[in-house]
Amino acid sequence: MAKKQSTGTPATRVLEKSGVPWTAHPYAHDPRATSYGLEAAEALGVPVAQVFKTLLADCDGTLVVGVVPVDAQLDLKGLAKAVGAKKAAMADPALAERVTGYVVGGISPLGQKRALRTVVDASAEEWDVVYVSGGRRGYDVGLAPADLVALTRAALAPIARR
Repeated sequence: MAKKQSTGTPATRVLEKSGVPWTAHPYAHDPRATSYGLEAAEALGVPVAQVFKTLLADCDGTLVVGVVPVDAQLDLKGLAKAVGAKKAAMADPALAERVTGYVVGGISPLGQKRALRTVVDASAEEWDVVYVSGGRRGYDVGLAPADLVALTRAALAPIARR
């Protein structure tokens, strides 16, 4: 008997299991897009500061997830400070894909292959809803910042730099 394949992503399975309110936002991804996050904000018709990207950094030898608005950069010094590390550097994209189980441009902070320490930029609290990758390019999910923080067991800290 063939296994039944789920049409969801690991991120949506986490959301469905959690029972928190969330919304799905698929859109037509343009493979020529140079900024996945800006593409998402435009497709969703929301301010860029309300759409967050998921980045991985090496903080003193430990991988840490940083979630920041798509119009900002990850402040590596701020991330290191938030997790009590001396320094941080961006993780290799191939490593980020292996560790999370997602492809770059579709890395979700939810449903990663293994739970990593996560820090969400404090600006998320300015919104009733934030949008993050739903686990693939061309698919975002919207949820309350408090639910994102709870589901990822994240800390809130000022880790974005504009």
